[in-house]
Amino acid sequence: MVAGGGASVIYADTICDLGGSAELANYGEYSGAPTEHQTYEYAKTILTLMTKEHHPDGKVLIIGGGIANFTNVAATFAGIVQALKEFKVPILEHNITIYVRRGGPNYQEGLRFMRESAQELAIPVHVYGPETHMTAVVAYALKYKESPAPAPPTFSTANFLLPGGITGDQTPEVKSRSSSTNKGPDADAPFFSKIGTFVGKGLGLIGDGVSPRDYTLFSNTTKAMIWGMQPKAAQEMLDFDFVCSRRQPSVACMVYPFVGNHKQKFYWGHKEILLPVYRSLAEAMKNHPEVDVAVNFASLRSAYDATLEVMQFPQIRTIAIIAEGIPENLTREMNRIAKQKNISIIGPATVGGIKPGCFKIGNTGGMLDNILASKLYRPGSVAYVSRSGGMSNELNNIISRASNGVYEGIAIGGDRYPGTTFIDHIFRYQLDPEIKMIVLLGEVGGVEEYEICSAIESGKITKPVVAWCIGTCASMFASEVQFGHAGACANAEKETAASKNAALGRAGAVVPRSFDELGEKIREVYNTLVANGSIVPGPEVPPPPVPMDYAWARELGLIRKPASFMTSICDERGQELLYAGIPISEILREDMGVGGVLSLLWFQRRLPPWAGKFLEMCLIVTADHGPAVSGAHNTIVTARAGKDLVSSLCSGLLTIGDRFGGALDEAAKMFGNAYDSGQTPMDFVNETKKRGQTIMGIGHRVKSINNPDMRIVLLHDYVKRNFPASPILDYAFEVEKITTKKKPNLILNVDGFIACSFLDLFRSSGCFTREEADEYIEIGVLNGIFVLGRSMGFIGHYLDQRRLKQGLYRHPWDDISYVMPESSGKFDGI
Repeated sequence: MVAGGGASVIYADTICDLGGSAELANYGEYSGAPTEHQTYEYAKTILTLMTKEHHPDGKVLIIGGGIANFTNVAATFAGIVQALKEFKVPILEHNITIYVRRGGPNYQEGLRFMRESAQELAIPVHVYGPETHMTAVVAYALKYKESPAPAPPTFSTANFLLPGGITGDQTPEVKSRSSSTNKGPDADAPFFSKIGTFVGKGLGLIGDGVSPRDYTLFSNTTKAMIWGMQPKAAQEMLDFDFVCSRRQPSVACMVYPFVGNHKQKFYWGHKEILLPVYRSLAEAMKNHPEVDVAVNFASLRSAYDATLEVMQFPQIRTIAIIAEGIPENLTREMNRIAKQKNISIIGPATVGGIKPGCFKIGNTGGMLDNILASKLYRPGSVAYVSRSGGMSNELNNIISRASNGVYEGIAIGGDRYPGTTFIDHIFRYQLDPEIKMIVLLGEVGGVEEYEICSAIESGKITKPVVAWCIGTCASMFASEVQFGHAGACANAEKETAASKNAALGRAGAVVPRSFDELGEKIREVYNTLVANGSIVPGPEVPPPPVPMDYAWARELGLIRKPASFMTSICDERGQELLYAGIPISEILREDMGVGGVLSLLWFQRRLPPWAGKFLEMCLIVTADHGPAVSGAHNTIVTARAGKDLVSSLCSGLLTIGDRFGGALDEAAKMFGNAYDSGQTPMDFVNETKKRGQTIMGIGHRVKSINNPDMRIVLLHDYVKRNFPASPILDYAFEVEKITTKKKPNLILNVDGFIACSFLDLFRSSGCFTREEADEYIEIGVLNGIFVLGRSMGFIGHYLDQRRLKQGLYRHPWDDISYVMPESSGKFDGI
């Protein structure tokens, strides 16, 4: 029962390599962060099959896997343990021994739970973590090696490096850095992604004219855009950045077409930061010209279209496509376009790639416990390329234990037509002087590994290559086997893993006898390079600790509690109060006034002085309209009942709505939509009438075309003298000309005037995008103007009633029309 497409093949290989092919009962894998229930059902199915027949020597169940990138190991193991509990008696009756090896997020809790459950059930279970080579449990299970005692616990757990976690005897040495990583004069030259561009360099691969940009996908200043709402992956990238001591986050923004523009909260170490989320890719690229990497989390149904859209922007050099299952014809077309545009595609069907100390794609490398354990927070000397994303994590672990660590690692993806191939990345590694040796993890299917053989034989690859192709067990099966990856199927003898391993060995690569020996071969080559001076070891520098997220802390006993509230308008924690980042002293010194304060607190920006003045004028003209209107009336009645100021004010405010004062937002929407759609004022009036709707912002109980509202006269004069443009207000007055022909009091009232004027302010001031303007209307900022202004008047009425010592109000009988049903003098029904 193995987790991961690549890992499942390797376990099957190892069983066959150790002579157990005749006893291999099944091949299968589970992956993709299955739920507890899904793993329970899978484990139950396997145990049902295992306990159908007895074997005289007993049976072995291997629950294995590499180091997961994002699967919660504890959650999946909970499902397996549930199945073990149900099958306790059959397991003992059939003499089944269980060997467990796993790593990844929350693996410590998963392994602990497995051990304790085994003891409780009295089932023979041997449990190992990432400190044990992935396939070592196969040798233990087949009795080729004696099962060792449990290893001591690791010093990194979840997202936190525990004190004392780095000790001298546990830490591989890291080589010193050279100046070759500095940008040269050709740093901005276009990047190649395919071998064709190497041909243009005369196939020398190293020589004059080769700049770091020619072989560098990522650096410690790389900026990425994430396509899709993937906050967990984004947070993992930010945590990686922080532990690598990057100065700035690698994630510049996210793009998600199904929501409006907004900002998403993330952690940067222990601080909270906001990253923008855009609805439009074009807007994201315009606002973030530094972005040159796109991480595409779109589903298989939309990944192709999203990738083509991303490739329209010349600033993009690298695209990682996570989705698997994209139709092969679309993948080939996507790769063709990428080659034309010199864009490097990683994937599809990949977890991505990682460059320790610099940048990682999405969930690559797993969570911080694995980042720390595999020393991925700083560069080593070894670069690798594989198909499997899960096995890339295992390679991180193996390389970190056998050498000074990983310099760069890429998982090209398990689909049949990856955007970049093994040879593309190995040629990059050949060019990079900081990379001293290369590791290749190929697999059954395809012929790409033979390109590497040719390059080694022709001298185009001169650095040591340690290579192994998984899938050697395929020859043990009676029929053709399709393994976990779409491309993992041999259609000819040349495509078998055995043929590839033999060819790589003949070409000069270092090829182990099995995957079990891969770490040993890497260590041998590394020690040779250290001995001849190619790698100069240096001191290890501990990374900065990163606080643990709340979800993990709840399970493991450490906590990083997220904030209950967020604010982006003010901050009172420093030496003086800040409004939208501006000190209160500066606001007073510059005499920004109430309008300026509103512009900071409501709109998070400074508006031009004329806009601030208009805000103040709107508050002035909406402050009060006499005691007879419903809001003032309610405030007065409540005040005379002896209630406090807040209660009286709330009583008045609760009357605000579409019929009284709350028509500003709807008026803005109606006039704005009509103007934007190109309707003539007459068509707008007629269409609204047909729908049986009232035109919000039109009509007054007292004022008319012959008795104009002086508030509107004064505001209109100000708008015409100060606004850059007022097309929507002009449109509203054209509507007024039509409505007043029917009734003279169907004028543009204060609500309608302020609504249309604010639309013109948003659109003509140059301070807001169109989407921001629409959002402010949608969330009710215009009604806020009326509420704030009228609150001043309501408070005035409250104070006036208290000052006049007015008593409890009772409405007079003669102002009430009593309409009672007539009585017949008989009871109904009698």
